[in-house]
Amino acid sequence: MSVPELRTERLLLRGWREEDLGPWAVLCADDEVMRSLGRDGGLTLPDAWREMATFAGHWQLKGYGHWVLEELDGGAFVGRAGLQRPPDWPDLEVGWTVARSRWGRGYAGEAARASIAWARAELGAAHLISLIADENRRSQRVAEKLGMRLEGLERLRGVDLRVWGLDL
Repeated sequence: MSVPELRTERLLLRGWREEDLGPWAVLCADDEVMRSLGRDGGLTLPDAWREMATFAGHWQLKGYGHWVLEELDGGAFVGRAGLQRPPDWPDLEVGWTVARSRWGRGYAGEAARASIAWARAELGAAHLISLIADENRRSQRVAEKLGMRLEGLERLRGVDLRVWGLDL
């Protein structure tokens, strides 16, 4: 399947490529970034590869997924954002992970807004969630700016997460 490309004011949202492994592995090795996702610390290269392959494969299996985020000005790797619903997820999720060097620039919200618009237009989604680790205040602020509201708590894969919801 061909992954659609989206453009925002500053970002290109595109499909995964093998050459994304290097910058993705650097992002995943960052303990602080991974702890913000509710993990114990950074991922190894093989674990980063498996996660990248999961995001790429989600497009093939479901027809939607997470895009790579690339700066339009210069093409720098920013992170990932998009949609997912693995079999153990409570609902369709919009999510994001941005490299720490790009935190505070509004990229997560910008990419999430594009993902939400795509989910509404292409999937006919009426409701989305974001699963956010309790201590991840940055992502909780992004969710609030997107108009999401706290809907409850969920324990997934051994991690306690806040469920933020948005009616479209």
